[in-house]
Amino acid sequence: MSTLIRATCSDCGDVELGTHDLVVRLCEETESGTYVFRCPRCDVPVVRDADRPTIDLLVSSGCRLELWNTPAELLEPRPSGAPFTHDDLIDFHDLLGGPEWFGALLGANRPEA
Repeated sequence: MSTLIRATCSDCGDVELGTHDLVVRLCEETESGTYVFRCPRCDVPVVRDADRPTIDLLVSSGCRLELWNTPAELLEPRPSGAPFTHDDLIDFHDLLGGPEWFGALLGANRPEA
């Protein structure tokens, strides 16, 4: 017998789910978590934040746990320099229209001698 869990759909309000209807997701680095389910009334996917006690309760009740790691790209330092603007995009477009665009792109990041 599956434990009944009450959750809230943004459109339908409170709904009852079984432990097999919920997936708990936990980030291993930050221990932040969510639980995910598809509303049994409107069939819309619902994602809710969950604190550690809620995660522990849902997992101990029989909900499936998915562990995930922060993508390495999010841990990289932010690029320095000015933000890319519409003018930069227009300049790039003009560059691609010329015959030497590839050479110009290769030389763009080379240090000047």
